[in-house]
Amino acid sequence: MATGRPRGFDTDVALERALHVFWRKGYEGASLADLTKEMGINAPSMYAAFGDKQTLFYKVLERYASEPGVEASRYLDLPTARAAVENLLRSTVERATDPATPPGCLLVHGALVTGRTGQAVRDELAARRNGDYVSVRQRLERAVEEGDLPAGTDPAVLARYVITVSDGIAVAAVDGATPDELNQVVDVALQGWPTKGRSGVTRNSRKGKTTQRTAKRA
Repeated sequence: MATGRPRGFDTDVALERALHVFWRKGYEGASLADLTKEMGINAPSMYAAFGDKQTLFYKVLERYASEPGVEASRYLDLPTARAAVENLLRSTVERATDPATPPGCLLVHGALVTGRTGQAVRDELAARRNGDYVSVRQRLERAVEEGDLPAGTDPAVLARYVITVSDGIAVAAVDGATPDELNQVVDVALQGWPTKGRSGVTRNSRKGKTTQRTAKRA
Protein backbone atom coordinates (compact mmCIF):
# COMPACT_ATOMS: atom_id res chain seq x y z
CA MET A 1 0.00 0.00 0.00
CA ALA A 2 1.38 3.40 -1.00
CA THR A 3 2.29 5.72 1.85
CA GLY A 4 2.87 8.91 -0.17
CA ARG A 5 5.94 11.08 -0.30
CA PRO A 6 7.64 11.79 3.03
CA ARG A 7 7.68 15.41 4.10
CA GLY A 8 10.89 17.23 3.33
CA PHE A 9 10.82 19.27 6.55
CA ASP A 10 10.66 18.80 10.30
CA THR A 11 7.08 19.48 11.40
CA ASP A 12 8.12 20.22 15.00
CA VAL A 13 10.59 22.86 13.86
CA ALA A 14 8.05 24.37 11.45
CA LEU A 15 5.40 24.51 14.18
CA GLU A 16 7.81 26.20 16.59
CA ARG A 17 8.64 28.80 13.98
CA ALA A 18 4.95 29.40 13.31
CA LEU A 19 4.43 29.88 17.04
CA HIS A 20 6.98 32.70 17.07
CA VAL A 21 5.34 34.39 14.08
CA PHE A 22 1.92 34.38 15.73
CA TRP A 23 3.49 35.44 19.04
CA ARG A 24 5.17 38.47 17.45
CA LYS A 25 2.43 39.54 15.06
CA GLY A 26 -0.81 38.19 16.47
CA TYR A 27 -3.30 36.01 14.64
CA GLU A 28 -4.47 38.48 12.00
CA GLY A 29 -1.11 40.23 11.74
CA ALA A 30 0.60 36.99 10.71
CA SER A 31 0.11 36.65 6.95
CA LEU A 32 0.38 33.42 5.01
CA ALA A 33 3.57 34.76 3.46
CA ASP A 34 5.01 35.50 6.92
CA LEU A 35 4.22 32.00 8.11
CA THR A 36 5.49 30.05 5.13
CA LYS A 37 8.69 32.12 4.91
CA GLU A 38 9.50 31.59 8.58
CA MET A 39 8.51 27.92 8.48
CA GLY A 40 10.65 27.34 5.38
CA ILE A 41 7.85 25.70 3.39
CA ASN A 42 5.39 26.64 0.67
CA ALA A 43 1.67 27.14 1.13
CA PRO A 44 0.58 23.73 -0.21
CA SER A 45 2.99 22.00 2.20
CA MET A 46 1.66 24.07 5.08
CA TYR A 47 -1.94 23.20 4.29
CA ALA A 48 -1.07 19.52 3.86
CA ALA A 49 0.78 19.31 7.17
CA PHE A 50 -1.18 21.68 9.39
CA GLY A 51 -4.43 22.68 7.69
CA ASP A 52 -5.54 26.27 7.17
CA LYS A 53 -4.28 29.26 9.12
CA GLN A 54 -6.83 28.91 11.92
CA THR A 55 -6.09 25.20 12.35
CA LEU A 56 -2.38 25.99 12.40
CA PHE A 57 -2.95 28.60 15.09
CA TYR A 58 -4.84 26.09 17.25
CA LYS A 59 -1.94 23.63 16.88
CA VAL A 60 0.42 26.42 17.91
CA LEU A 61 -1.75 27.14 20.96
CA GLU A 62 -1.57 23.51 22.05
CA ARG A 63 2.19 23.57 21.70
CA TYR A 64 2.44 26.84 23.62
CA ALA A 65 0.14 25.62 26.41
CA SER A 66 2.21 22.45 26.81
CA GLU A 67 5.38 24.41 27.56
CA PRO A 68 6.44 24.59 31.22
CA GLY A 69 5.30 27.70 33.00
CA VAL A 70 2.41 28.82 30.80
CA GLU A 71 -0.59 27.83 32.92
CA ALA A 72 -1.19 29.88 36.08
CA SER A 73 -2.03 26.77 38.11
CA ARG A 74 1.63 25.72 38.00
CA TYR A 75 2.62 28.66 40.19
CA LEU A 76 -0.05 28.54 42.85
CA ASP A 77 0.92 25.52 44.96
CA LEU A 78 2.64 27.47 47.75
CA PRO A 79 1.79 27.65 51.47
CA THR A 80 0.20 31.13 51.33
CA ALA A 81 -1.94 32.85 48.73
CA ARG A 82 0.30 35.90 48.74
CA ALA A 83 3.38 33.80 48.02
CA ALA A 84 1.50 31.98 45.27
CA VAL A 85 0.34 35.19 43.62
CA GLU A 86 3.79 36.76 43.89
CA ASN A 87 5.26 33.63 42.32
CA LEU A 88 2.76 33.90 39.48
CA LEU A 89 3.44 37.58 38.83
CA ARG A 90 7.23 37.35 39.09
CA SER A 91 7.17 34.39 36.72
CA THR A 92 4.98 36.36 34.32
CA VAL A 93 7.62 39.08 34.26
CA GLU A 94 10.33 36.52 33.60
CA ARG A 95 8.45 34.82 30.76
CA ALA A 96 7.21 38.04 29.18
CA THR A 97 10.73 39.51 28.99
CA ASP A 98 12.68 36.35 28.14
CA PRO A 99 15.11 37.35 25.35
CA ALA A 100 14.87 33.83 23.91
CA THR A 101 11.21 34.36 22.93
CA PRO A 102 9.09 37.22 21.61
CA PRO A 103 8.01 39.67 24.34
CA GLY A 104 4.66 39.34 26.07
CA CYS A 105 2.33 36.35 26.05
CA LEU A 106 0.75 34.61 23.08
CA LEU A 107 -2.54 34.16 24.96
CA VAL A 108 -2.76 37.93 25.53
CA HIS A 109 -1.15 39.25 22.36
CA GLY A 110 -2.47 36.63 19.94
CA ALA A 111 -5.85 38.22 19.24
CA LEU A 112 -6.11 41.56 21.02
CA VAL A 113 -7.40 43.08 17.80
CA THR A 114 -9.19 40.87 15.30
CA GLY A 115 -12.01 41.33 12.85
CA ARG A 116 -15.07 39.15 12.40
CA THR A 117 -13.01 36.41 10.77
CA GLY A 118 -10.94 36.13 13.94
CA GLN A 119 -13.82 35.85 16.39
CA ALA A 120 -13.37 32.13 16.95
CA VAL A 121 -9.69 32.65 17.72
CA ARG A 122 -10.47 35.53 20.08
CA ASP A 123 -13.04 33.36 21.88
CA GLU A 124 -10.54 30.51 22.20
CA LEU A 125 -7.87 32.75 23.70
CA ALA A 126 -10.40 34.32 26.07
CA ALA A 127 -11.45 30.86 27.26
CA ARG A 128 -7.84 29.91 27.93
CA ARG A 129 -7.17 33.13 29.83
CA ASN A 130 -10.33 32.53 31.82
CA GLY A 131 -8.90 29.18 32.85
CA ASP A 132 -6.04 31.04 34.54
CA TYR A 133 -8.54 33.31 36.29
CA VAL A 134 -10.44 30.29 37.59
CA SER A 135 -7.22 28.73 38.90
CA VAL A 136 -6.33 31.89 40.81
CA ARG A 137 -9.87 32.34 42.14
CA GLN A 138 -9.98 28.77 43.43
CA ARG A 139 -6.62 29.24 45.15
CA LEU A 140 -7.89 32.41 46.83
CA GLU A 141 -11.15 30.72 47.84
CA ARG A 142 -9.09 28.07 49.57
CA ALA A 143 -7.05 30.79 51.27
CA VAL A 144 -10.23 32.33 52.68
CA GLU A 145 -11.44 28.93 53.91
CA GLU A 146 -8.08 28.26 55.58
CA GLY A 147 -7.95 31.68 57.22
CA ASP A 148 -4.96 32.75 55.16
CA LEU A 149 -7.04 35.64 53.79
CA PRO A 150 -9.50 37.73 55.85
CA ALA A 151 -13.01 36.27 55.90
CA GLY A 152 -14.48 39.30 54.11
CA THR A 153 -12.16 39.03 51.11
CA ASP A 154 -13.89 38.55 47.76
CA PRO A 155 -11.82 35.88 45.96
CA ALA A 156 -13.45 36.53 42.58
CA VAL A 157 -12.60 40.23 42.52
CA LEU A 158 -9.12 39.71 43.94
CA ALA A 159 -8.46 37.01 41.33
CA ARG A 160 -9.64 39.34 38.58
CA TYR A 161 -7.24 41.97 39.90
CA VAL A 162 -4.33 39.51 39.87
CA ILE A 163 -5.05 38.38 36.31
CA THR A 164 -5.46 41.97 35.15
CA VAL A 165 -2.03 42.81 36.54
CA SER A 166 -0.57 39.68 34.94
CA ASP A 167 -2.07 40.48 31.53
CA GLY A 168 -0.96 44.09 31.86
CA ILE A 169 2.61 42.94 32.48
CA ALA A 170 2.49 40.97 29.23
CA VAL A 171 1.21 43.97 27.27
CA ALA A 172 3.80 46.31 28.81
CA ALA A 173 6.57 43.86 27.92
CA VAL A 174 5.54 44.06 24.26
CA ASP A 175 5.85 47.85 24.55
CA GLY A 176 9.42 47.49 25.81
CA ALA A 177 9.09 47.59 29.60
CA THR A 178 12.13 46.09 31.32
CA PRO A 179 12.14 43.30 33.93
CA ASP A 180 13.11 45.81 36.64
CA GLU A 181 10.22 48.09 35.73
CA LEU A 182 7.74 45.25 35.69
CA ASN A 183 8.96 43.80 38.98
CA GLN A 184 8.38 47.23 40.49
CA VAL A 185 4.80 46.95 39.26
CA VAL A 186 4.54 43.64 41.09
CA ASP A 187 5.89 45.32 44.25
CA VAL A 188 3.16 47.97 44.07
CA ALA A 189 0.44 45.40 43.32
CA LEU A 190 1.37 43.40 46.42
CA GLN A 191 1.47 46.41 48.76
CA GLY A 192 -2.30 46.29 49.16
CA TRP A 193 -2.53 42.54 49.71
CA PRO A 194 -5.30 41.72 52.23
CA THR A 195 -4.06 40.90 55.73
CA LYS A 196 -5.72 40.57 59.10
CA GLY A 197 -5.14 44.26 59.67
CA ARG A 198 -6.08 45.28 56.13
CA SER A 199 -8.99 43.45 54.60
CA GLY A 200 -8.65 44.88 51.09
CA VAL A 201 -11.25 43.79 48.51
CA THR A 202 -14.48 42.83 50.24
CA ARG A 203 -18.09 42.16 49.38
CA ASN A 204 -20.59 44.71 50.64
CA SER A 205 -23.51 42.43 51.51
CA ARG A 206 -25.99 45.29 51.99
CA LYS A 207 -25.46 46.95 48.59
CA GLY A 208 -24.27 43.87 46.75
CA LYS A 209 -21.27 45.79 45.44
CA THR A 210 -17.59 45.18 45.72
CA THR A 211 -15.76 47.83 47.69
CA GLN A 212 -12.18 48.58 48.60
CA ARG A 213 -11.64 49.44 52.25
CA THR A 214 -8.75 49.58 54.63
CA ALA A 215 -9.49 48.45 58.12
CA LYS A 216 -7.74 50.11 61.07
CA ARG A 217 -5.23 47.93 62.78
CA ALA A 218 -6.32 46.69 66.17
